[in-house]
Amino acid sequence: MPERLDHFRRALAQTGVGSSDFDLNPDTVLPAGRKLRPAGVLAPIIRQGDGLALLLTQRSAALKHHPGQIAFPGGKQEESDADVIAAALREAREEIGLPEHLVEVLGTLPPHETITSFSVTPVIGFVREPFEIVAEAGEVAEVFAVPLDHVLDPANYIIQSRAWRGQMRHYFVVPYGPYYIWGATARMLRAWTEIIRN
Repeated sequence: MPERLDHFRRALAQTGVGSSDFDLNPDTVLPAGRKLRPAGVLAPIIRQGDGLALLLTQRSAALKHHPGQIAFPGGKQEESDADVIAAALREAREEIGLPEHLVEVLGTLPPHETITSFSVTPVIGFVREPFEIVAEAGEVAEVFAVPLDHVLDPANYIIQSRAWRGQMRHYFVVPYGPYYIWGATARMLRAWTEIIRN
């Protein structure tokens, strides 16, 4: 396990190309001069049996934005946050009860531009000890673990499409059991698979 975490550190230390919600939609015309708001999300790696797993959340169905979707814990950077890493760690504490001091930050992926005009930095962190998961009421419907090998295997990804604003939008999906992981979350995970294999 230490060797694998070291592999992640080395891979994440390399500079890479950012991703976006538009990667599979090359005909999309983005407005010139658009301003992206900084945000950070945490990909918390935990021990699960003899292996590693990734914690993800399912957003509440009552939320106005992205109801019911699978997401990393995280959110926009506030003025009180030192940087996007601090934002990701703070949001993880608020959303799933993960204390910041238990997280060993292994590195970050290049920023991901979302359809909602955020520049999201995925922070990869190893949770050193077990903790009590507490889902944020009204925000998080469920917190669940996915085997890390599942989401880091490119063979588990498929591309699907749906109509959006009058056009067909293509996006990555990495299903796991009853969970439908798609959109920005799946694209950021797919970027992670590319980085660790290069």
